[in-house]
Amino acid sequence: MDLLKVEKIKKSYRESTGKLKVLRGIDLSVKKGDMIAIIGESGSGKSTLLHLLGMLDSADEGEIFYSGKKISVNNKNINEFRNKKVGFVFQFHYLLEDFTAEENVAMPMFIASRNYKKSIKKAKTLLKVLDILDRGTHYPNQLSGGEQQRVAVARALINDPEIIFADEPTGNLDEHHSDELINLMIELNRKNGQTFVIVTHNLEIAKRMHKIYTLKNGVLE
Repeated sequence: MDLLKVEKIKKSYRESTGKLKVLRGIDLSVKKGDMIAIIGESGSGKSTLLHLLGMLDSADEGEIFYSGKKISVNNKNINEFRNKKVGFVFQFHYLLEDFTAEENVAMPMFIASRNYKKSIKKAKTLLKVLDILDRGTHYPNQLSGGEQQRVAVARALINDPEIIFADEPTGNLDEHHSDELINLMIELNRKNGQTFVIVTHNLEIAKRMHKIYTLKNGVLE
């Protein structure tokens, strides 16, 4: 059974000049342990698609299934689903500036469990795995861009999500830190079978994934 299955997804936005059709019928299947890259020109709808898959936005038409069950943003427990089943890594790390690295990582688990001690303990474990434990008590403005993205990856992992969506995760990193982050994701996939769907404009990164899809004219090729 597919971990994620998408059928005939369509999405449009209204503009002053009329309707802009972004996605015109997306079909996609993702199995557990897949590492999938989605590439395409700027403005092709890659981020829009990722937001739909992660239940951050709703499609105009089509259906999305997780482990065989249809799901949408209108589902009663959708917030719990997003928090526990999926993880997000964005181009901009979106760390909370008033919280330390380990507190940022712990936040999703704390929201789910209300157990601060347990959440911090697991956050430290993840930061150690990602080789950044020594920066755990530092605030985001005290971390480098590469360190901030590692914290963001740890945050995405803390609730043991079935799938992680990464939207241009290396977009704000230099080549060295970009390689570090992609190597980390590949290692997480190799060791833990972690499933990734990555949107990127970088073809070299895409080539390191198991499968590559191109989003063009509103469909995946």
